Amino acid sequence: MKIYKANRKGFINYLLIGSLILPIIVFYLEKSTFTEKPFILLPLLSPLILIFWIYFDTYYKIENNKLIYRSGFLRGKIEILNIKEILKGETKWSGIKPALARNGLIIKFNKYDEVYVAPENNDELISDLIKLNSEIKITE
Repeated sequence: MKIYKANRKGFINYLLIGSLILPIIVFYLEKSTFTEKPFILLPLLSPLILIFWIYFDTYYKIENNKLIYRSGFLRGKIEILNIKEILKGETKWSGIKPALARNGLIIKFNKYDEVYVAPENNDELISDLIKLNSEIKITE
C-alpha cells in the first residue's frame, strides 16, 4: 500500500485563511452579542470545520490493485485494470473532484467514468499505475 499526499496549493489556502479570519472579524465587530449568546458563533465555525476536514483528509492510495481516493466526504475506489486513459496536467471543473489544486490528473475508467485527482507528484502516481496496468494511455 502506497499513499500519495494531495497537492495543497492554490485557492484552498485562501479559502482556509478567509474562513479563519471571518469569525474573528465578526466577533470583534459585535463582542456584546457573542458574550451574551456564545452559541451564535457555531454557524460561523461550521464551514471552518468542513474546510479543515477536507484539507487534512485528502489523499490517494494504491491498495489491492485499486486506486482509492478520499477527500472529506468524497470517497471511492477505481479498479486499476479498468483505467483507460490519464490526462496529465489538466484541471476538471465539474464532476467528481477529490482534489485541492489545479494541474492534476483526469483519470478515465470504465466506459464513461472519470475522476480528477491532484497528488503532490503526478508522475509518481502515473508510473505506479502503469506498473499495474501497462495499457493505460497517457495524454499530456
